[in-house]
Amino acid sequence: MSEPDPPKVFFSYSHDSGQHKDLVRRFATFLRSRIGLEVVLDQWYDNSRIDWSLWATRHLKAADFIIVVASPLYRARADGEAPPDEGRGAQFETAIIRNKLTRDLEDGTRRVLPVVLPGRSIDEIPEFLNPYSMTRYEIAEFTDDGVADLLAAITGQGQHPMPRRGIWRGGARAPRQVRAGELPWMCASSGVRRGEAWIDGLHYENSIVLRPGTPATTGPGFIELDLGGHYQRFTSVAGVLDNARDPFQVGRFRVVLDGTPRSEHDVSAGKPAKIDLDVSGGRLLRLEMSRPGASASPFGSAAVVVTRRGRPPELALGDPVVT
Repeated sequence: MSEPDPPKVFFSYSHDSGQHKDLVRRFATFLRSRIGLEVVLDQWYDNSRIDWSLWATRHLKAADFIIVVASPLYRARADGEAPPDEGRGAQFETAIIRNKLTRDLEDGTRRVLPVVLPGRSIDEIPEFLNPYSMTRYEIAEFTDDGVADLLAAITGQGQHPMPRRGIWRGGARAPRQVRAGELPWMCASSGVRRGEAWIDGLHYENSIVLRPGTPATTGPGFIELDLGGHYQRFTSVAGVLDNARDPFQVGRFRVVLDGTPRSEHDVSAGKPAKIDLDVSGGRLLRLEMSRPGASASPFGSAAVVVTRRGRPPELALGDPVVT
């Protein structure tokens, strides 16, 4: 498989002095020989007679990036502060570069790269390149590390790439748990209350307990909680109370979300059930507790329910929470 074509980079600078020309040539040589960029530098085209204005126009048009090398004379010629017959090449090139920026500022900003070589100053960058409010590339040494920022701008591959974004979950805070018993109670049957419960030897301090005071009660026992669409999960432990007067009873727990049954569990002493239910977007959570051996009155759910043994259910939801 063939190698991809390297970016073409045009050097725009002024011939301030022989020393400055040598420094620019050394830097261009490093980028071409070490980094592998296709560098265009006027000093390498001195082996034939050339129309330099046409040469500059062609190469500036074909370049992927333009490196502008800061120096006092380059800034003066770029900013129109030099006589018209002085540094005509730099004045011609900077006119084309300004035109690129005027035509498409976003694209020009990406492609025109002001560079400050060793011994030079940010103040020598032309004013139209906004040296203090926009990115510039200060080259302390001709090494891989020294040109890393410049190379990142040319390749689009930064030294610190942005990490992949995770899934937004409403903020950096951990999901907040709320005791279900503390939510607004829309309605509840007789015998349902907040309180502590012991289920299978474990203590649940903030529970919802069903323990009617008489053998006959309206049933099944239930509570309706206002979720308001703000929660994602409902969790609890459902079981028969350890101190139930009828330790052999079987309890039935049913969870109904917005009128739709979502889960049902039968429990007995020593065999509680864990409820873990997705309630995302739900508004009304109904929790029902009953003894499946009950016989219901034909007058409906508000009628009297009596268990087979004549004893009411003694059940609890241990520490129910919504997240």
